[in-house]
Amino acid sequence: MLNLQTRPKQHLIIFTRYPEAGKTKTRLIPALGTVGAANLQRQMTEHTIFQVKELQKTADISVEVRFAGGDLQLMQDWLGFGLVYQPQGEGDLGSRMARSLFDAFQSGAEKVIIIGTDCPGVNAKILATAFEQLQVFDLVLGPAIDGGYYLIGLRQHIPELFANIKWGTAEVFQKTVDIAQLLNLKCAYLLTLADIDRPEDLPIWEKTLEDKYKNVQGEVIN
Repeated sequence: MLNLQTRPKQHLIIFTRYPEAGKTKTRLIPALGTVGAANLQRQMTEHTIFQVKELQKTADISVEVRFAGGDLQLMQDWLGFGLVYQPQGEGDLGSRMARSLFDAFQSGAEKVIIIGTDCPGVNAKILATAFEQLQVFDLVLGPAIDGGYYLIGLRQHIPELFANIKWGTAEVFQKTVDIAQLLNLKCAYLLTLADIDRPEDLPIWEKTLEDKYKNVQGEVIN
């Protein structure tokens, strides 16, 4: 378990998977092949890590990577030794997220956000906004176009938000909102963004790469 007692009270958890061909981004394999789908997983995770590091330049936030597949050595070889890594463990997505939140709050965090790596629109500004919202709201959600969510933030561990939900379906966001209302939680909602899960989503990633290239070119010119 992490010891956050002497670390920032704001904690960010990134859920990702080690990019192993044939086991990663399987719904994109028909369009990209096993290696191409794994490479996309690799690139999108690295994109997310970059945005998180941009956030850390201006905010005091600790970061943890919860991974599935691979092992600690493979994760460190891939993303470096400057991050904390924890395996996601057993259970469905809800169980794994609830466990990661429990660990973070037990270790002294006061505001905790979980994100995945499937949504390239998540940037440092959105993450900063989410942490700011947690100053006054109990729950922050970033809705995804497909009916799920790309971000969830809390000020305390609320396991009910992760129970009896059919993960990976179009009802995840609304079901979470319904539970939050039953619990009388004050909720804030971020911009609705798109995940990249299916072949028809790939143009979103291509545009992300184009925008990143333009930004780099602009910095070089300036």
